[in-house]
Amino acid sequence: MAIKSVQVALLFWTTALLSWRTFCLAELIEDQGYASCVTSRRQVQNLSGQNLTNVPLDLNNDMQYLDLSHNPLVELQAAPFQRLSQLCFLKATSCGLRVINPGVFVHTPKLKFLNISNNLLDYIPDLSLPLLKILDLAGNQYDSYQLPATFETLTNLSALYLGSENTLQVDFNDFDSLSDSSLHHLILGGGVEWQRYDRGSLTKMKSLQRITLKVPFCENLDLFENLLEDVNETQTTHLELVNVLPDLCNVTGDPFRNLRTMPLVTHLTIVNTWINSSFMMIFLKNVFLSNVRTIIFTNITYSEDTPEGFKFPTLNHTMVLRSLTFDGLKHHQYKYPSIEISVDMFSKMDYLKFSGTGMNTVPCNLISTLPSLETLDLSNNVLSDTGFWPSICSYTSVFPNLRHLSLSENRFVDLSFIAQQTHQMKYLESLDLSFNSIVLDKPCFWPIHITSLSLSNNNLGNKVFSFLSQYLQQIDLSKTGITTLTKEDLLQFPMLTHLFLSSNSIKVIPTDLSPTLVSLYIDQNYITSISRESLVGLPSLRTLKAGDNPFVCSCDSYWFINTMNKSLLPDWPLDYTCSTPPSVADLPMSEYRTSRMSCEAWLQAAVALPVTILIVLALCSAFYACDGVWYTKMLWVWIRVKRRGQKQANLLNNTTFRYHSFISYSHQDSAWVESKLVPSLEGAGLSLCIHERDFVPGQWIVDNIINCVEASYKTLFVLSNHFVQSEWCNYELFFAQHRAIDAQQDSLVFILLEPIPTNSLPKKFLKLRRLLMQQTYLEWPKDERKQQVFWVNLRSMLQVADHRILKDMALELTQSASLIPDDLVPLLK
Repeated sequence: MAIKSVQVALLFWTTALLSWRTFCLAELIEDQGYASCVTSRRQVQNLSGQNLTNVPLDLNNDMQYLDLSHNPLVELQAAPFQRLSQLCFLKATSCGLRVINPGVFVHTPKLKFLNISNNLLDYIPDLSLPLLKILDLAGNQYDSYQLPATFETLTNLSALYLGSENTLQVDFNDFDSLSDSSLHHLILGGGVEWQRYDRGSLTKMKSLQRITLKVPFCENLDLFENLLEDVNETQTTHLELVNVLPDLCNVTGDPFRNLRTMPLVTHLTIVNTWINSSFMMIFLKNVFLSNVRTIIFTNITYSEDTPEGFKFPTLNHTMVLRSLTFDGLKHHQYKYPSIEISVDMFSKMDYLKFSGTGMNTVPCNLISTLPSLETLDLSNNVLSDTGFWPSICSYTSVFPNLRHLSLSENRFVDLSFIAQQTHQMKYLESLDLSFNSIVLDKPCFWPIHITSLSLSNNNLGNKVFSFLSQYLQQIDLSKTGITTLTKEDLLQFPMLTHLFLSSNSIKVIPTDLSPTLVSLYIDQNYITSISRESLVGLPSLRTLKAGDNPFVCSCDSYWFINTMNKSLLPDWPLDYTCSTPPSVADLPMSEYRTSRMSCEAWLQAAVALPVTILIVLALCSAFYACDGVWYTKMLWVWIRVKRRGQKQANLLNNTTFRYHSFISYSHQDSAWVESKLVPSLEGAGLSLCIHERDFVPGQWIVDNIINCVEASYKTLFVLSNHFVQSEWCNYELFFAQHRAIDAQQDSLVFILLEPIPTNSLPKKFLKLRRLLMQQTYLEWPKDERKQQVFWVNLRSMLQVADHRILKDMALELTQSASLIPDDLVPLLK
């Protein structure tokens, strides 16, 4: 194999001190615990930093997540935890804890995540929590790693954090209680160098897959070599070494030579470590000759202690290294490092990351020719458009196999220039330009092979869609200032399957958005509801992330809350809360309840229609049973009378009448009326109106009744059992009564021809009973002597208005005085 040696002055280290990334495994625990335990934010209680001296006794019984960190508690007592049967995550870090009472966790059987790190515990507490998955006891004051026998019950324990500045040795029996556990990850060490390590201590945990050692070994590298031999006897594939070599450590010998004989270790991470050039060459030689496929350097301080810099010799060995990461690199000396290494040694490497290194230009002739490189991550540097594509580089073969390129968190600006330059990368599929200063000022011409593009965290606005490639399948536009999303925006992307629009200002998801979308992230926007219609237009959708929006909990959200398939929502129900109305603000949407009846219009109609029909039928039955038909007819007659209005009533009070009285009687009583009543009254000079004689032929009977009543000074009713059985008599009584109310209070005269029992009156004559009780009436006596008195009284009642009766002329009352002929006016005065 031809060997290419390239002397490279790596300009990507600057003299400015770089910010260190804190290596904090506790943050990972917290994220995992929150996601695994919490189903509702109402079950989360954060009491950290509130100067509590005791755990409150009134905690929510349904609490799942409790943070007590940074409180001067000193002691955890059992009483506050007796009702917390649902507690899943407990964090009490930096509290100065010295004592944990034995009964504290008796009533918390569902506890899965327990973090009591960075306290003053001088012992490892007894724990019997069969569901416990992650336990963090690091940063306490115990002087031994001897685990209590109760740890045998921690059958589900997956990760254990042990570390104390007071523990300077590992004894052979320290981990006996975990010999049958399913522990996968052990974080061991308090950042101080050990004085002794008993061989075989770690080999008892056969299920270990990942070991993190937070122990420096500068003064006792033999102990480190023994420890590596034990790691080789476990199932460990990931080995992480934190601060393994402290600052200014003078390494002698080859402490990493055991890596060559550790076939299972494929991932090696070096964290917070001082490395000089001479040790780096020894270390990399062992890595290249081992089975390590991935090596990660995090927060490394590098210095050159060799005059020629880093000069790595050629190895006649086929390397298996596939991935190399430098994440946070600080150069100790005030000069650029000099590196000389054969590019052919990295011929099979497919992943390369230089992040947080201060890189401002790319060694294009070195990196761009790596034949197998598929992923290049240059995030968190100071690269610019011309820094990554410098004009001094003459590309002949540019990234011949590169598929994924991340330029996130740099200083790129010109999207049009970047789009043009990517034409050189023939196989590039995804490009990450997030967290830059991208501007949209010129048209962009993208290559067809780029199918994934991230422009998140750039201030781009709604016009960004017109600057993107139509061949894109995945677009990330999170936090780019988009306020409106339309169907037309996405029509130009016929192959789009994944769209990320988190943290924008979008208010509405339009209907028929895109039939090809598989994933849509629309969380942290201003969306108040998600309609059924908007998702009908997404037939291929499998993932919808829409949490942390100001949802309105009303009928508009009924379908989304109760009917929608929640398997589409990876963040349900935790990130979905009601924003309005105020009565349910901050209520988890999963707990919001409203009836289907009040929200489904078709269901309301389906229930209301039969109910309405039943009510109408019931009312009709009651209407018919209570003579409603007759009352309706009476109402119609009353309306006809009322239409004559107040003007007619006034006219009535000031006019003369044609008759002294209108006689209302039953046809069956006509013999008495014709033989006795009419001769007696007309013989005395009174003018009577009788329907059989005086009704106008051809006119409606009701109109005849109305006209005759109005033309008469009074209405005389001849009451008998036959009268109350006559419908026409009832009409006459009805109209005459309303006339008495509207115009003439004393216009009704009653003659009781025969006794009428009260219980014999039909319902429609109930008012007649009331009238007879309120007004005086005349009874027809059987005694002839009394009959003479009867006729005298009756004539006197009717003759009161003699001066107002016209006997020779009929006066037809009309709706308006203007209808009376002028030649009759003098006769009316």
